[in-house]
Amino acid sequence: MPHKPVAVLPLWAAVLTALVSGPILDAGFPDKSVWPLTFVGIALVLIAARGRSIRGSLLVGFLAGAAFYFTHIQWASLFLGPVPMSALSILEALFFAAGTLAITLAYRWLPRVFGTNWGSAVGISFVVAGLWTAREAWSAVWPYGGFAWGRVSLSQSESPLATLFAWLGVSGVSFVMVFFIALVLAAAEHTWTRYRELPLDQRSHHSARGLRTTLVPVAVFTLLVSVPAWNVETDGSLRVGAVQGNGKAAYFDERERGDLLDAQLTATELIYGEDLDLVVWPEGGTDVSPLSNTYAAAAFEYVTARAGAPLISGDITERDGNVYNSQLLWMPGEGVVDIYDKRHPVPFGEYVPNREIWAQFAPDLIGLIGRDYAFGTTDMVFDVNGVTVGVNICFDIVDDQILTETVEQGAQVIIASSNNADFGRTDESAQQLAMARVRALELGRSVVNISTVGLSAIIAPDGSTIAQLPWYTAAAMIDDVPLSNTITPAVVVGRELEWFVSGIGLGALIIAAFAARRRNA
Repeated sequence: MPHKPVAVLPLWAAVLTALVSGPILDAGFPDKSVWPLTFVGIALVLIAARGRSIRGSLLVGFLAGAAFYFTHIQWASLFLGPVPMSALSILEALFFAAGTLAITLAYRWLPRVFGTNWGSAVGISFVVAGLWTAREAWSAVWPYGGFAWGRVSLSQSESPLATLFAWLGVSGVSFVMVFFIALVLAAAEHTWTRYRELPLDQRSHHSARGLRTTLVPVAVFTLLVSVPAWNVETDGSLRVGAVQGNGKAAYFDERERGDLLDAQLTATELIYGEDLDLVVWPEGGTDVSPLSNTYAAAAFEYVTARAGAPLISGDITERDGNVYNSQLLWMPGEGVVDIYDKRHPVPFGEYVPNREIWAQFAPDLIGLIGRDYAFGTTDMVFDVNGVTVGVNICFDIVDDQILTETVEQGAQVIIASSNNADFGRTDESAQQLAMARVRALELGRSVVNISTVGLSAIIAPDGSTIAQLPWYTAAAMIDDVPLSNTITPAVVVGRELEWFVSGIGLGALIIAAFAARRRNA
């Protein structure tokens, strides 16, 4: 008779484990950056979920998700206060609960269909990892474009697993992390169960066999950390001057019109006299648009003339009755020659979806967001004197599709521009910088991560730091940034791999559900 999974913990202990798992999971991410703790957090969630009832699984999943997100994105409360941050955390916790329930059901149903031998345990571990990946993928795109922050792989930018990003992509690394932990737990359970069932005189012999079982996850982890880095061939370089102006760039900062532009102009004085190919300003680089303001236009022309190089800068543009969060390419003597409009403005930050509905629940909060940015439709690359430069804005960095398309459109280097002033000296900037490092590894591209107030850095395709600026300092990075045309496996199959492992997980769960019903009929 197929064995029914027994809860590892009583419900009260599972609840405590779920609550503890959130801060532990978060501690693997920047700014604490103790990456092994992410694996511990995953293990605690799986242990708490195993053997639960439907209600119990939803409870521990929700508590684990809430404990994680309330810790992980507490920086969001600095912008509009605790209510929007709490709403987002609760929404993500609901997704977490749904994913945890799917994992609980997989542990319950799959052994009934496929048995309880060691081979089945390996397969169930694969399904559990696929379901975790599916939950991350779902919440990353829905609703309103989703919230891709907090995927477990994003904690591994400087771990021994970092080389996997070029091979598997963000979702693929999440999958192998959960698969490894599920294997560890399966090996421990398989060994202990078989050990208890044997007579005393046979247990010493079984201990040797059990040791061989536990070596399987060790071998898997050894294989994962031994995967070589993808060979990224560089083809020349672009000498970049990236300027962190340290102006009053937060949404609610008190400033006079033009203050941000003046702060950037002052900090840019540091780079004049250098032999440059490109000057880069961040999102929020100017608060008056050179498209409509003659002073701003003259300032942009002054910078490019003094630097002897084009300028890429963030700008709020108004065109055809719409407002866009944009990046401009200003060529000396020509003016604006190309524009990138942000593809996915941040809901409840850069626009309010279904404003008339949400305004009924929190009119004061919704009223603080005075303008709605339109969704851009432009491509994401600029031609800078023959070099194809990818341009992304702030939370673009966490959008897999946007970053993949940037490389597919020919980007040889990526400019990741942001305005982190709304989040102060919180983990947000460190988390975003880690994501930029992940993208450099995943895509095989140098990433110039430039912010209004930091953290700013230039990252090489191998994930190493070429240059970095401290928080809240008016400063500039000047360096030769490697260019590349290499296409990594993650660019080619990363999204398909996400669909594949998610599909295997969901498909196996559905098949097991039908099979279990037929057996019980």
